[in-house]
Amino acid sequence: MRIGLQIPSFTFPGGPEGIAPVFGRMAREADQAGLHSLWVMDHFFQIQGVGASEEPMLEGYSALAYAAALTERITLGTMVTGVTYRHPGILVKTVTTLDVLSGGRAWLGIGAAWNEEESRGLGVRFPPTAERFERLEETLRLARQMWDGDESAFEGVHYALERPLNSPPPVRRPHPPILVGGGGEKKTLRFVAKYADACNLFDSDELPRKLDVLRGHCEREGRDYAEIEKTSLSLLTGPVSVDQVVDAVGRLAGAGVDQAIFSQGTGQDLAGVLGEALAQTEKIVPAGR
Repeated sequence: MRIGLQIPSFTFPGGPEGIAPVFGRMAREADQAGLHSLWVMDHFFQIQGVGASEEPMLEGYSALAYAAALTERITLGTMVTGVTYRHPGILVKTVTTLDVLSGGRAWLGIGAAWNEEESRGLGVRFPPTAERFERLEETLRLARQMWDGDESAFEGVHYALERPLNSPPPVRRPHPPILVGGGGEKKTLRFVAKYADACNLFDSDELPRKLDVLRGHCEREGRDYAEIEKTSLSLLTGPVSVDQVVDAVGRLAGAGVDQAIFSQGTGQDLAGVLGEALAQTEKIVPAGR
């Protein structure tokens, strides 16, 4: 079982001057603890459920580039980029750049977007739901095309690219893994089966059923369900113990999850706890499960 860490909040002591050293330390500790992945949210305002909109929020890919320079092994991604935030050709270039500069450690984490407040606040168009999913599918198609080295013109309903050149190509082969976040059963999980290398689902009672839905989409798309990395996102509140993480990892592995990602609550310092839990779970749960 792989273990990852998501850092969703940058409300650290010391104000803006304190963000870089604290975030940098967290990234280094996660890397040194042997965690598989480090994630930040791709939001521009803090989201409800984590804090007030006015709380500090870093731009995701700049934060990951900073973390890449401070780490050696841990993979890096957004959990997840809203498809409306960036033109898809620029997004693929951004993730490719992160992959090249990190030595092949980037993910493309992407979803249909949901936070209308930040879009309205920053003047980013927020289309209706159906259009956002259309844009998501076109972006997934384009990412695969650009990472395949296909420079032929791309013509979609929402995006037209005359020459989607992507040079340099990514270091990771065949390409940075594409993770689609969300549990929508009709479209999101179908896009996972058709285009993605991984899914991300919330750790909830619904998780086993969502995975069954994904399995069904894979059968209809002619995709091997085992090829897709199943990841989950868990929020552990209050003081977190190693035993608590080990129990969660065992439960998730039993449900069919390959990578358990834990979201760090405000005031927590999870990297060390997750590292200790990883050492214990490796004895009982095979790596990659």
